[in-house]
Amino acid sequence: MTVGFADSATLRDRLQALRSAQKSGAGVPAYTRWINRRLARGVAAAAASAGLGPNAVTLASAGLSVAGLVVLVAAPASLPSAVVAAVLLAAGYVLDSADGQVARLTGRAGPAGEWLDHVVDAIRTPLIHTAVAIAVFLHRPDEEWLMIVALSYAVLSSGQFMSQILAEQLATRHGRDRSEGPGIAKSIALLPTDPGALCWAFLLWAAPTAFGLVYAALFVANLIHTAASMRRKHRLLAR
Repeated sequence: MTVGFADSATLRDRLQALRSAQKSGAGVPAYTRWINRRLARGVAAAAASAGLGPNAVTLASAGLSVAGLVVLVAAPASLPSAVVAAVLLAAGYVLDSADGQVARLTGRAGPAGEWLDHVVDAIRTPLIHTAVAIAVFLHRPDEEWLMIVALSYAVLSSGQFMSQILAEQLATRHGRDRSEGPGIAKSIALLPTDPGALCWAFLLWAAPTAFGLVYAALFVANLIHTAASMRRKHRLLAR
């Protein structure tokens, strides 16, 4: 839904318009649904007021995520580096949710911007886990098991992203109904699969045992969810 505005519109006007033009929260994990999207509304309204387009917000999102991963890989594991990495990754995720809202708000929504957004996501998603594997190799070489988990996570997240995007396109093309109910309980249950949960898990980076356990638990939860999700999508498309 596009809600174009004149350049003279106030920040409050833009925020109000975005509140009434939000995507459905059905099937969306809790952090993304109730925190990230709300933060993104403010960022989108401010970006539009400053004259920034959706592509600029997408590239800023990518830059923040890369900066967070550079800190993770280059800096020794410590509480300050863990906090900086987590905040940068979480901020990048906020902007990732904001670019589409900027597009709707400014009337610049289109296939080129959507393509750029998906390309950035397709790179960022496995890159986070690849960076974990590299950081473990550099700073904790005795934790080979965590490197294996991270590389497995990278493959899993890449496959899940492709499955989600392709299933949406094919379901639309072939007229398959993929609507979901409001699902508040489902949103809460999906929290371990939320990118926001992964971003903030890096607050534990300076505590090797705690981070390893949480990261491995997130991987297992995502593995189970991905298997169930792919089975469901295949059955939907096979009807």
